[in-house]
Amino acid sequence: MKLNYHHLYHFWQVARSGHLTQTAEALHVSQSALSHQIRQLEERLGQKLFIREGRKLRLSEAGRLAFDYANAIFRQGEELTALFTEGGQAHRESIRVGAVATLSRNFQEEFLRPLLDREDMELSLQSGGLDDLLRRLSAHRLDVVLANQSVRGDDQHPWRSQRLARQAVSIIGVSGLGPPPNFPDGLRGRGLIVPGPESTVRHAFDQLCEYHRLTPTIIAEVDDMAMMRLLARDTHHLAVMPRVVVRDELRAGTLTDFGALPGVFEEFYAITIRRRFGSPLLKRLLGQSSETLLPTTVEGGKI
Repeated sequence: MKLNYHHLYHFWQVARSGHLTQTAEALHVSQSALSHQIRQLEERLGQKLFIREGRKLRLSEAGRLAFDYANAIFRQGEELTALFTEGGQAHRESIRVGAVATLSRNFQEEFLRPLLDREDMELSLQSGGLDDLLRRLSAHRLDVVLANQSVRGDDQHPWRSQRLARQAVSIIGVSGLGPPPNFPDGLRGRGLIVPGPESTVRHAFDQLCEYHRLTPTIIAEVDDMAMMRLLARDTHHLAVMPRVVVRDELRAGTLTDFGALPGVFEEFYAITIRRRFGSPLLKRLLGQSSETLLPTTVEGGKI
């Protein structure tokens, strides 16, 4: 039996509004007739398309996939009309990426690089707190979340964390500074710019200092890596950060890597949700090697 595109169109409209009654009124059909059409579409596809939450309908995983295809089909119809009137663009695939706000922009760019030159796709890049991004992932509004920590999934939240790369955290400073002596003595009395107290890098750095009985002189605690980069560049203080954050400055020679802190690393994770229907675009992104995501800039030593 062929797919009934009339049923698919009505499903698409319900999925866009999230309300059966409102959609039925807008389409000038009865609610029972609309429900029957959606049930017939579900029977044809062999999948439940909606999950009822009170008076609203939420798309299931299969429903989200069907909605994406319906979007493509009916948007192409609009593009066909535009093509013969005012000119239009061909349909493009889409991928939706969330990234925690504190994550290195340079790392995000390297992760997305395989897709950046493509003109046949739409990229949505959203930033925010991890909890909010995970909620969007669970609701199938994101395909992947980039974070610097892993999360544990369960039956209610079937998240998967894949470590993409791992990089040593270094002491970074302007190139005019003389190289500090070996760790830990080289940091005694030196002003430091460090990640905020919630950062996994900060936790590791604090443990390292405690082990060596070092009381660091903290000039600034900064959550945002882009701001840390600016402070490292525009002050004469040393900064505790991974090299990828200041990749361009290291290449240009305006900043210097004075050496990696022993045992302190930044890890980069891709968090996805277990799905039966995988995205080829996402599979390509997740298949990149650590060396591709964190290309070598200049040689750095060890403090």
